[in-house]
Amino acid sequence: MSEGVGTLLDVSDQLFDVPGEPVEPDRGLDAVVRRDPGAPLAVRMRPASLDEVIGQQHLLGPGSPLRRLVEGSGAASVLLYGPPGTGKTTLASLLSQATGRRFEALSALSAGVKEVRAVIEVARRRLTVGEQTVLFIDEVHRFSKTQQDALLAAVENRIVLLVGATTENPSFSVVSPLLSRSLVLQLQSLTAEDIRAVLDRAIADPRGLDGDYTVTDEALDHIVRIAGGDARRALTALEASAESSLDGTVDVELVEASVDKAAVRYDRAGDQHYDVISAFIKSLRGSDVDAALHYLARMLTAGEDPRFIARRLMIQASEDVGMADPTALQTATAAAQVVQLVGLPEAQLALAQATIHVATAPKSGAVTTALAAAMSDITAGKAGAVPPHLRDGHYTGAAALGNAKGYRFPHKSRDGVLAQQYPPDELVGADYYEPTDHGFERDLGPRVGKLRRIVRGK
Repeated sequence: MSEGVGTLLDVSDQLFDVPGEPVEPDRGLDAVVRRDPGAPLAVRMRPASLDEVIGQQHLLGPGSPLRRLVEGSGAASVLLYGPPGTGKTTLASLLSQATGRRFEALSALSAGVKEVRAVIEVARRRLTVGEQTVLFIDEVHRFSKTQQDALLAAVENRIVLLVGATTENPSFSVVSPLLSRSLVLQLQSLTAEDIRAVLDRAIADPRGLDGDYTVTDEALDHIVRIAGGDARRALTALEASAESSLDGTVDVELVEASVDKAAVRYDRAGDQHYDVISAFIKSLRGSDVDAALHYLARMLTAGEDPRFIARRLMIQASEDVGMADPTALQTATAAAQVVQLVGLPEAQLALAQATIHVATAPKSGAVTTALAAAMSDITAGKAGAVPPHLRDGHYTGAAALGNAKGYRFPHKSRDGVLAQQYPPDELVGADYYEPTDHGFERDLGPRVGKLRRIVRGK
């Protein structure tokens, strides 16, 4: 354990240290935990070298910043950002083995500004004797702005090399000055092939099940499926299933009995929230009803606020459907009312109905384009005086000002529409709304053209 900050590591999340037990200096802080047969399978199977890492090859190529940092030659602070079970802790563990550096670990769940400053002060003293410190902060997105600010000078002056791990997009959770001083490296969800390789290794490796269990292909396929790209979840499911086996065989029925359900990777406060709702919106816009229902189910299963979903459906009904099917907005609004008056779980059906309606409706962005064009003219200063004949003529003195004088009442005409100037002088002849030939707008287009000709006296 590093001199001067032992008390900090004693209150860490024990990813890298086991208090009270000596650590072999040539095997890294994680070595004791990995060799403990009582440790969780996911911990025992944590890669001991870069060669054992499965996945994330886009970050581990020859000469890459992360590889150089792990090998002890890199000098950049990094933020490891990615879903659970993709290797953030593994890479941090490998950093603890890099030669020529001291490694300190803090958890944002337990450390405060005082602990951060204590590590920095010890790191500053080490630099005087040519020794560099790598500071790993797990769950760095949970640090407050004050805690993150306390790191800035030390990171900028390389008193410490910061390695932060987070499941949330740093753009949303890390202060800009710290973000600009660090490399942001995004870890990807492991593929099905990657998860299968992790499981195969765990079954055969002496650190894992050591070949003591026979796992059927169907069982492995099921674990891969429910893992959702999360190696830790896959290994946990394998371990739970093996522990339930009475004869050393793990089949799909045993896995199903040992594991409740697939993980739903979704964080209502993080980037998964934004990614999933973005995919939902784009699926609605793209008329892929099945994909839209998938993302709807994903949000509902993860506990997303149904009012948020209902609001998005109402917005999309106008933004992407508009006048191509005016009833889409009615359906979306009705679904929002069901959410408000009935609540879950019954309101899920109304949200699904609205999702299907919006996704399958003919699409038109004409409403969005029309409003944007009108607002663009306003921004450009094209907001002239209201024509006198359209001004309010109900108050005393209005007639003397010429207000409402000459106004022609449309209902007195045979067709209910007549020639008359409505826009300010600067905007006479401006066309904002351009109907498409999709859905209802196919019939609306000719009517809009006819109305314009009559109103403009052409």
